[in-house]
Amino acid sequence: MELPAVCLGPFGCNLLFCVRPHNYSHKKYSRNGIAFKYIDGPKYIESGKEHSSTSVRGTIYCSNQQEKNVGLPSDHIPVSAKVVYAAAPAMSHNQESHPECNSRVTAILTALEKMKLTSKAMDQASEKGLIFIDGSGPTYATATTFQESLLAAGAGISLVDSVVAASKVSKDPPVAFALIRPPGHHAIPKGAMGFCVFGNIAIAARYAQRMHGLKRVFIIDFDVHHGNGTNDAFYEDPDIFFLSTHQAGSYPGTGKIDQIGCGRGEGSTLNLPLPGGSGDTAMRTVFDEVIVPCAQRFKPDIILVSAGYDAHLLDPLASFQFTTGTYYMLASKIKQLAKDLCGGRCVFFLEGGYNLSSLSNSVVESFRAFLGERSLAAELDDPSYLHEEPLNKVKQLIEKVKHIHSF
Repeated sequence: MELPAVCLGPFGCNLLFCVRPHNYSHKKYSRNGIAFKYIDGPKYIESGKEHSSTSVRGTIYCSNQQEKNVGLPSDHIPVSAKVVYAAAPAMSHNQESHPECNSRVTAILTALEKMKLTSKAMDQASEKGLIFIDGSGPTYATATTFQESLLAAGAGISLVDSVVAASKVSKDPPVAFALIRPPGHHAIPKGAMGFCVFGNIAIAARYAQRMHGLKRVFIIDFDVHHGNGTNDAFYEDPDIFFLSTHQAGSYPGTGKIDQIGCGRGEGSTLNLPLPGGSGDTAMRTVFDEVIVPCAQRFKPDIILVSAGYDAHLLDPLASFQFTTGTYYMLASKIKQLAKDLCGGRCVFFLEGGYNLSSLSNSVVESFRAFLGERSLAAELDDPSYLHEEPLNKVKQLIEKVKHIHSF
């Protein structure tokens, strides 16, 4: 089933909408000299001035409207949109053989194209110089890293704009996904760390509060590594709840179970370090018994997700054993959680994931979950690679974190 999408903008930070199969219209507007496009369904919030032609996908409408407001305004949000995402691949921020390389987002977009979930939107760029950032473990920079990192952070806040605008006119706004790099959850106020340059999700969280009045932000981080940068940014903030599941003892060595925030923010940080070998059953149990009750008690206005795909069985930088199906489950359940608690406002941010095959397949599964399509994970996962999970230890940790946080 083809679920088309069109890139919004020619400048490396491309916004795309995926919508239900139907007679689609192709709309365009410009902002700050940049042309934007998206595919819409047959219903419009506001039609504007358009001309039309035909294509194999139905009627194409091109709007000549000029938009002066920041972000995607409500009159440009398609009623039938199911997913909106931004791709900022940072093609020149690259070092050959480094796990956080410029093939990551490209692999995801290629997989989405292969599954007919979008159209191609990437051009290659040349590498221009390389330095390593001291003490950042190990993080590199090229001549374009600063600008491309700005695009990554900007893509995230643009998606917040889009989701908030859509939620004002629809009870079922699209889920947003920032397919961006460099990743962000290790970046600290002092600077870059752990492949991360700017704290993309932290920036978006504060932006959601200050620009949209969304006071209570719930952040879920299911990357295999602890999101120490996000953790530290909001450690004393009672209005941003940071919840991280990660592999105990892995980089960067932070995220102990007793790190729960301090001052007015005490209790608004939850860290759950899980033992190596944790997999599908562990994560499903953690979601139902920890993440859901925490979110329900916190009552967020928006949910942001540090979506790391490096807990996959095939990922080279950790020793969890999530299958592709786990990422379908997480995407589906988080989407429903947002719908139940905060009007469907939810934005995912790409973090880790360094096996290109498992990364791209798992992101595709996330998109299928957003779109309500059935999972194809059974065709991708090989159960012969799995071994017994340390479920007794996982259960003990869940009980301990419940005691610490009183739920």
